[in-house]
Amino acid sequence: MTDGTAPPPAHPVGPAALAHTHPGTGHGHGGGGSAGGWEPLGVLLPALAALVPALGYLLLVRRAHRRGPRHEWSAWRSASFLAGCGLAAAAVLPPLAPWAHGDFRGHMAQHLLIGMYAPVALVLGAPVTLLLRTLPGARARTLTALLRSRPVRLLTHPVTALLLNTGSLAVLYCTPLYGAATAQPWGHWLLHLHFLAAGCLFAWVVAGPDPAPARPGVPARLVLLGFAIAGHAVLSQLMYGGFLIDIPAPVGQVRGGAELMYYGGDIAELLLAGAVVATWRPRRARSARVRPDAQAA
Repeated sequence: MTDGTAPPPAHPVGPAALAHTHPGTGHGHGGGGSAGGWEPLGVLLPALAALVPALGYLLLVRRAHRRGPRHEWSAWRSASFLAGCGLAAAAVLPPLAPWAHGDFRGHMAQHLLIGMYAPVALVLGAPVTLLLRTLPGARARTLTALLRSRPVRLLTHPVTALLLNTGSLAVLYCTPLYGAATAQPWGHWLLHLHFLAAGCLFAWVVAGPDPAPARPGVPARLVLLGFAIAGHAVLSQLMYGGFLIDIPAPVGQVRGGAELMYYGGDIAELLLAGAVVATWRPRRARSARVRPDAQAA
């Protein structure tokens, strides 16, 4: 574990865990079908939702290449964005989606894909920078002004991003909100949208190559990521032990979901940390190398 905490114990951590049983065999009703089979719209609509952004991105890449060598786009960034779309699609399509509607472990696998892995890949694709390169000058200036506006500055503040991404999980799993949301088909989709939006916001603030108005320096971003790692670790420990949570699912499913959150979240956060470090360009070291030459001159 990257934050130094111990992994979840192999046995319940206390009496509360023994008493933490749930009457249901699943965590909610299906959001478009059952585990036995999905209706065509339950497959078609999620597939389109993932396909449209991917096609739009490729069209922007084609437009950038047409504008000449100066505007050529990185194939690596294109692959990253398309991989993010693929991960999001895999989370909301069979076989994972039907499993998630009847098993909390499937829900947690969805959460990891939609809220952590897909956002990292999508953000590293730098879609805003690509859009700025292909827009006409006036529209590009309008988008830049929007990114620098006060509401966007507030939304992209590191504390706001941390609360929406990690703090909202405590509200979801430690209150009746999770049970209420997953009891209705539309509740599943609202959770998916929140996970994706909050995950992209956090990844953008921490490690995004796109411009962000309130992005702090690299050391501060690493500290912010450390808080997120600690928050996920504590919540997964509480979930595994059955303390302070309100998840209407069997204990075995909750513990399995907690383990997925603990270990799967570590991998995604390490990817984010690697992306942050890869963008680190210390200015002091460069200026220190320039000074002797300036003095000699």
